[in-house]
Amino acid sequence: MNEEKDFLEKEPVGKLLLRLALPTVTAQIINMLYNIVDRMYIGHIPETGAMALTGVGVCMPLIMIVTAFAAFVGYGGAPRASIFMGKGDHTSAEKTLGNCFVIQILISILLTAALLLWNRDFLMAFGASENTIQYGVDYMNIYAIGTIFVQLTLGMNAFITAQGFAKTGMLSVLIGAVANIILDPIFIFGFGMGVKGAALATILSQAMSCIWVLAFLFGKRTHLKIKKENLGLQAKIVLPSLALGCSTFVMQASESVISVCFNSSLLQYGGDIAVGAMTILTSVMQFAMLPLQGLGQGAQPIISYNYGAGNVERVKAAFKLLLKASLCYSILLWLFVMFFPQAFAAMFTSDASLMEYTKTALRIYMACLLLFGIQMACQMTFTSLGKAKASILVAVMRKFILLIPLIYIMPTLFTSNQTMAVYMAEPVADFLAVSFTAILFTFQFKKVIAQMTTSSSSKKEHVTI
Repeated sequence: MNEEKDFLEKEPVGKLLLRLALPTVTAQIINMLYNIVDRMYIGHIPETGAMALTGVGVCMPLIMIVTAFAAFVGYGGAPRASIFMGKGDHTSAEKTLGNCFVIQILISILLTAALLLWNRDFLMAFGASENTIQYGVDYMNIYAIGTIFVQLTLGMNAFITAQGFAKTGMLSVLIGAVANIILDPIFIFGFGMGVKGAALATILSQAMSCIWVLAFLFGKRTHLKIKKENLGLQAKIVLPSLALGCSTFVMQASESVISVCFNSSLLQYGGDIAVGAMTILTSVMQFAMLPLQGLGQGAQPIISYNYGAGNVERVKAAFKLLLKASLCYSILLWLFVMFFPQAFAAMFTSDASLMEYTKTALRIYMACLLLFGIQMACQMTFTSLGKAKASILVAVMRKFILLIPLIYIMPTLFTSNQTMAVYMAEPVADFLAVSFTAILFTFQFKKVIAQMTTSSSSKKEHVTI
């Protein structure tokens, strides 16, 4: 085995998780700040800032769908590449990388065409008005051209992290974020391009990140390299990768659907202030979700590689450590939200009435956040083990089977305060989803460990004979 790859199998699990998770968590936080700073600049455009921010805000569901497609390919193919590496099957690992690279280019072409042709129709369906639609169209017309950079940066970066190059993966995000923060004011204010300038800054930043990612994967430092002979699509490589990426795709793409469901229901029962509070609640939820995803991405190469290599104890140790770290983070953030909700609300608004309203809504909406470490640790481990069906099931269960129906059911059950009942749909769905996921994971993980133990014993007996 190559010594450079040996650390995934030999280095102490605690030290290894810290080494891999710290850059991935940092990358997620940088990505979160990336979006917030972008909105701040747009919101401060003279005279038209409020309308421009609303128009671009309506673009967010479309942007979520674009990034979801990147995760569909990257977060499905990368764990499988890690598993192949653990098994010593370097050829299949590189074929997975090459095939996913081609698939992402094809998806980028289709998405670009769809966004250029129908972005106005999409934006009107997502809630744009005649006053804000032109800002949204101006933004999406330029953003659509850079779709390929978004796809390749996010999707291919997963293959860098999956090999254990977490710092390189973090730099991929950092390059784009810093470039965007610098270019935004230059194009928006310096060149007077407004919303178009923000979109241009975004795609140029993504292009820089894309060049960095591809230069690494075509270069000498990487263990897995993009090669011409691996670009021919093979169903046995592509389909299992896409199946495994389905759960991440469902999680991210469904945020668009859920956003529309929440906003329509809240507008009906609570008006504009309820919808405004929801914008803050989803932003605070990002503080919970993205670092937890970063922890899971840091643990993924350890679990996937050692699962492929048949190292039972390291797989168990990595999961236990991921679970403990995820729970500690979710409980700590939950305590901050429960005791200091106004501090979180003040980060996003200075309006006294909205801040006061958001305090109550935040405590209700985030009531089950302390359990979310369990959900994310189990869900990310399913993906790391290549368990596509289980991973898809827990994602669909929380978002579609539980949350969306509850958004409409809860106000009919709690008629005294129907607006707060809508917010209550989130913790009820979370509690039921965590319970379901924990039970399913317990049975599935025991089964995986038993299979690994049996396989390991058979190999030892074969060697003895």
